[in-house]
Amino acid sequence: MSDADPIAPLIPPDALRQALGRFATGVTIVTCAEPDGTRFGLTVNSFNSLSLDPPLVLWALRVASPSLQAFRASSHFAVNVLAEEQVELSRRFASRHADRFAQGQWRPGLGQAPVLAGCLAVFECAVQNTMPVGDHVLFVGRVLRLFQRAGAPLLFAGGQYRSLGEQVSVHERETAHGALR
Repeated sequence: MSDADPIAPLIPPDALRQALGRFATGVTIVTCAEPDGTRFGLTVNSFNSLSLDPPLVLWALRVASPSLQAFRASSHFAVNVLAEEQVELSRRFASRHADRFAQGQWRPGLGQAPVLAGCLAVFECAVQNTMPVGDHVLFVGRVLRLFQRAGAPLLFAGGQYRSLGEQVSVHERETAHGALR
């Protein structure tokens, strides 16, 4: 247990990271822009839906991220859900590359947040709330505009990029659904 947190479990961070890696996630690039037009973006897999009514989504950013202040100061952000053919863009935005926006076709969205062409979905959001939680800050956004198209999503699991496997058959889905009750 930690002296700072008397109820902290005895779970080593590496074991937690490895176990969490068993949960496959989609991959996004979340973007914002400062009033002077400076664009910020990073690869995020902590994106999730929060509410349908009102339409809310959330994502988390490390407190230590150099982009934190820009996202905190922005009134809007865009969540660009990547297709599997956009893996190189994901790698670029996960790095410390000097000009991340030099690749891809970008246009300004609501609040000037950059929107990427070719994504499976884009959620353009107004910041509804932010809150510090642990070593991250949660960003809750109200979805004001969205776009979607069919295609194969880019996935991340076990520390690796992945492709979507075969669709589970109807019988297998019914069996799995029954097992989850």
